[in-house]
Amino acid sequence: MAAWARRLSRWPCLLRAGRAAAGAPRGRGFAPAAPLPAGNGVLPWRLQACRLLSVGGCSPPGGSLPATESNLPSPVKQEQAKAEKLPDLNAKILYEDWDDVPPSSALEEISEEEAVQIIAEPLLPLQSSTLRDYVDHSETLAKLVHLGVDLSQVEKRQKAGQLLLTLDFEKDIRKILLFLKDVGVEDNQLGPFLTKNPYILAEDLEALETRVAYLKSKKFGKAEIAQMVSRAPYLLLFSVERLDNRLGFFKNELGLSVKKTKDLVIRFPRILTGKLEPVKENLQVCRIELGFQRNEIQQIVFKTPKILTASKKRLKQTFDYLHNIMGIPHHMLSCFPQVFNSKLLRIKERHMFLTFLGRAQYDPAQPSYISLDQLVSLPDEVFCTEIAKASIQDFEKFLKTL
Repeated sequence: MAAWARRLSRWPCLLRAGRAAAGAPRGRGFAPAAPLPAGNGVLPWRLQACRLLSVGGCSPPGGSLPATESNLPSPVKQEQAKAEKLPDLNAKILYEDWDDVPPSSALEEISEEEAVQIIAEPLLPLQSSTLRDYVDHSETLAKLVHLGVDLSQVEKRQKAGQLLLTLDFEKDIRKILLFLKDVGVEDNQLGPFLTKNPYILAEDLEALETRVAYLKSKKFGKAEIAQMVSRAPYLLLFSVERLDNRLGFFKNELGLSVKKTKDLVIRFPRILTGKLEPVKENLQVCRIELGFQRNEIQQIVFKTPKILTASKKRLKQTFDYLHNIMGIPHHMLSCFPQVFNSKLLRIKERHMFLTFLGRAQYDPAQPSYISLDQLVSLPDEVFCTEIAKASIQDFEKFLKTL
């Protein structure tokens, strides 16, 4: 009876809430107030009214009921569900439209599997004494190595390594390679050529073409120019003026004709690119200290141009043994100047063996004459059987007695 009385005491509040709900706008999704039920229908009507009151913002006496998702009417649930899903959809659309997705943070935690897959690129050294540290990072160096360039030799040349690191293969190097091939340098010689002269890669192409044109104007053929450039890689670094001065120097200093001067530089083109001071000193040694005449010097240099760059000490020692010990006169030495390119020890060993056998005869007017060319150029076996008329074992035994 007491419970029923408490229910009846709350009906006025419920009636007011019902009227307020009935006058509320329909746009908010609320249902109209229901007529007052009778008898046992009081409790369900009260629960429905309480649900409406909790949405409308008015709380029943004795406390407030929480506005949970289960207490909301279905239209409100649908709007809330749409509101909750909308940010996710918008975020997805926005991320799809963005050109650049924000990078992950360096502080972001990753799994051990992801950490193992990370490959750290080696740092490029700011300074190094070898080009090997840069090959993996430089397309130019990699292509030069593939071409056959020995970078270990290039880096020994002053500032050559720095030069290669500043060049672009397609822009700077390819045109020089095509030029060298057009001059006549073989494909398999390009690598060794650039190993000896990497500085040509920094030369102006027009200047290089001008120097080749100058050599052609001096009646050097295409094959002769190719041979000179291949055997003297620094030749094309010389300007037209320097090349002209060098050719004039050898022509006037040696007293050679134009044809012989040209033949000389074709066979030994490095005399054009080397220093002139050693050449001048060797010519003076031959003329003053060794006593050769001008025509004899011409003959020696024309046949053996290497004598112009030979060691002065070695040159004088070889001449002293040939002329003063073996008794070879000047005119004979000028006829066989290649003897100056032979090792002095070899000359001594063979001369002493022939003297031991009694066959050391170098006068062409005498029988059993032995030329200087045969003395120094033949292999040991041929020298023993044809010149010394002895066995190689006899020669080896004799050498042990020295």
